[in-house]
This record gives sequence, structure tokens and C-alpha cells, in this order.
Amino acid sequence: MSQNLQPLRRALLSVSDKTGLIELATALDARGVELLSTGGTANAIREAGLPVKDVSEVTNFPEMMDGRVKTLHPMVHGGLLALRDNADHKAAMEEHGIAAIDLLVVNLYPFEQTVAAGGDYDTCIENIDIGGPAMIRAAAKNHGFVSVVVDVQDYDALLAELDANDGQTGIAFRQTLAQTAYARTAAYDAAVSTWMAGAIKQDAPRRKAIAGTLAQTLRYGENPHQSAAFYPDGSTRPGVATAQQHQGKELSYNNINDTDAAFELVAEFDPADGPACAIIKHANPCGVARGATLAEAYQSAFDCDRTSAFGGIIALNQTLDGATAKQIVEIFTEVVIAPDVTDEAKEVFAAKKNLRLLTTGGLPDVRSAGQMWKQVSGGYLIQDRDNGFITQSDLKVVTKRAPGAQEMADLLLAWKIAKHVKSNAIVYVKDGATVGVGAGQMSRVDSTRIAARKSQDMAEVLGLTEPLTKGSVVASDAFFPFSDGLLTAAEAGATAVIQPGGSMRDDEVIAAADEAGLAMVFTGMRHFRH
Repeated sequence: MSQNLQPLRRALLSVSDKTGLIELATALDARGVELLSTGGTANAIREAGLPVKDVSEVTNFPEMMDGRVKTLHPMVHGGLLALRDNADHKAAMEEHGIAAIDLLVVNLYPFEQTVAAGGDYDTCIENIDIGGPAMIRAAAKNHGFVSVVVDVQDYDALLAELDANDGQTGIAFRQTLAQTAYARTAAYDAAVSTWMAGAIKQDAPRRKAIAGTLAQTLRYGENPHQSAAFYPDGSTRPGVATAQQHQGKELSYNNINDTDAAFELVAEFDPADGPACAIIKHANPCGVARGATLAEAYQSAFDCDRTSAFGGIIALNQTLDGATAKQIVEIFTEVVIAPDVTDEAKEVFAAKKNLRLLTTGGLPDVRSAGQMWKQVSGGYLIQDRDNGFITQSDLKVVTKRAPGAQEMADLLLAWKIAKHVKSNAIVYVKDGATVGVGAGQMSRVDSTRIAARKSQDMAEVLGLTEPLTKGSVVASDAFFPFSDGLLTAAEAGATAVIQPGGSMRDDEVIAAADEAGLAMVFTGMRHFRH
């Protein structure tokens, strides 16, 4: 290992993103650093009136093949890789006229942006950087002597390091830069390999990589003894990763997880079809409703389970207005997320300094393709996002009685919600609002009973003579394996059922539904959510 401090005399700058380039080059020149550069970067530096030497002057080889070949040369890589304290390396440098490069500043061709913009296959291929990653890896490997900067946000840190050490960089600083550099090339290669797998329709390629960029370190994870951080993947899907936070404390690990669950659920409801609200607690909905106004939707969702809503996450599918905000602040709420917010609503929330308010600019497309990752011991499980969707025409009526118009509307609503409830999931809905939710139980019958009991409890709170499940419909995320769960729902007052079907005992369950006077439809699709 080299000595701790290394002087910075010569730098190679080659960047696609020119943000901050001239300021950095000016600061380096003022410190007496010789500047080398390539193509457009060299032109920009030269136009700013700063001295710069083209890499082609160093390699004695012109850039060629549309810039594909310019830095892949021993005069460049020798300058990056040479060990300054190795006699053989020093002799080779002297024999071949290779000068040391002490700083490499590179950001890569905008491959990710090209893919996000919908570039065709050939355009994406042309935006795969080769020379940049090669130089970055070389400089990072030789961090004992060389500083490598791959992020614009590190420019100021570099200059501060030079100022603090009389034009030198310390080993700890160079190690940090090297780690960032390797993570950047890894993320870049992950983006390329992921795109290519999709382009050539490889659903399960032999090797799979994921990457993200640190958005924030978190105070802790699910519990205080667990460290945690948040890494967005760079996609543009509206949600918690892309949202603007207007006020409130920093989001916690659980806040982020629950807010994502809430917003993905409320996105099931097209704003053009009317206002909708979802209230989430521990990643499960405790109330979901539609309404004539957003305030009405919120109140109906809240009335499903007022106890669980305390300290919950609220997601809205339309612009948050002042009237709705005034209702929300009546109880403690952790996070509110919506596509947009009015100034009046902001003023209402301003009095609640700890409440986090997020806006996203839109809703995610719940039907779009995508993948979900889950870590298990020794590996990862990867699956497609559950973008399953049904309409009334997809349903099969299997009982003697068909659902009425209001029952059918509520069944479809209950089915959308059940998709977002942890299995075993049971959801009772009446008049466009949940009236009971049973989640995460080992027995489907238990989920059915718990949801019904919650409805009974809320009836007492609301001063009602009977639970809201009377005259409701019920959704089950998977089939009823026996008739007991269905009959429990009927006892709670449900009049119609939506479920996937497909059980060996479907005939028994259908017969039980007919005997109880229930209408039942099969979806042919299940929505397990673990």
C-alpha cells in the first residue's frame, strides 16, 4: 500500500454529463493540475479558455470509429494502473514515455436515460460505454495512487480534500471514491444486462443483477437494532421513490414500505372514475373507499376501522384539497401521498409539522409490466409484478342467482382491494367502501371471522344497530377450499361472493352458496400476496 497522501499533478477528464465540468476544470487548473481530455469534453474546456491536452496527443493515435476507440491505449491505462512505488513499473513508464495520471473524472454514456426515453435497439447499443468503464475500473483498482470520480456530486468533495491536504488526497478518501466507482460500473452493467434480457426476451437469464443509488440512510430498519438505507432503482414509476416531500420528518423504513403499499393500492382506481382513498397500516389496508368527493372517500375509508387508521398512511388518487386535509388532521397520521396538493391543503397540514406530505405528479400504471425481488437465504426470488386485471366480462356466474348491479360494482371493488391484502385475504365491501378486512391469517376462515368482527366493533363506534357487513359483498384472494369460510361470510351478512374458483370442492362451495341464497362469481385468477 502506498503512503497515505498522494499529490495530484495530472488529471484526465472525459464526461457525458458536463454539469460542473468547467468549474471543476478551472479549480484544478488553478491548483496547477495538467488537464487531459477527450472529444466534446476537451472542446468544452478549451472554449472556456483553459489549457487542455487531447488524449490523442498523448497516445499518438487519433480517435476513430465514431469515438469508439480513443482511450483504450497503454499510454492511458499505463498512466492509470502503474504502481508508483514499484521499480519495474517505473522503469516501464520511463522506457515507453508513460506519464502518471493521478485523477480520473468520468461519467458514462447515458445508457439508462436512452432506455428510459424509449431508444430503439441500435440506439441503446451505441450508448453502451466501453472506454469509460475500463478506465474507471483501472483507476479504482489503483486507488493507492489514483483518485477516480464518477459522480458530479463528488466534485466539491474532491476540491475540499485537495484544499485540506495541500493539493493531495488521502487513502481513505481514495478508497471511498473507488468503492463508489465500482458500484457505478456494476449498476451500469446491471442496467445493460437487464435491458438486453428484455430486448431478446429472456425471462430468466442465467445471471441477474440489481442496482440502486442511495437516496437516504435511514435511522433504522423495521426495528431500532436494524440499520437500513433506501436505494431507488432509477425508474420513473410514480411513487414513494420519485415523490416530492413537502413537509414532515424524514421517512422511516416502515413509512417507505407502507407508503408504497398505499399508493400502489389507490392507483387501482382511475381518477377519471372518481375520488378514492386508501388507508394503510403495516402494509395492509384498514380502509378503502370511493366517494363523490375526496373528503367523502376518506371518511368512508376511515369508518371501516378507525382504530387501525390511527398512525396510518393515507393515499389518494386525486389532488388533495383543503376539505379533505381538514378531516385528515383530526387524527394522527404518519404520511399522506397524492398525485398533487392544493395550497389550501398545504396550509392545513402546516400546523402538523411531523406529518409527511408527498406528491408524485401522477399515479403508477397498475397494468404495466415489471419485476419484484425478494431476498431469501442464499439468493433472490424474482417474479413479475402482479398486474393481473379483470373486468365484469371476465367473471363467471356460478350460482343460481346472479349479482345485482350494486353487488357487481362492489364485488369488482372488493377484488381490486383483495389484491393488496396479505394472504389469506378477505375483504367485505358495501356501497363502494370496505366494511371489514381480514389479512395475513393462516386460515381463510379466521380472516373471514376477523374481518366480520372488526365490522361489529365499528358498528358500536358509529352507533349502528347492526354491523356494516349486513348486505355487503365479500372477496377472497384465493378459492374457498371448503364451504365453511363462505358460510361464515354469509352469517356476517354478505350477499355475494367473488373468488378465483378452482378448488377440488368447488361444487360443494357452489351448492352451499345456492342454499344460502348467495350470488357468487369466479375470476379464474388469484391474488396471493405474501
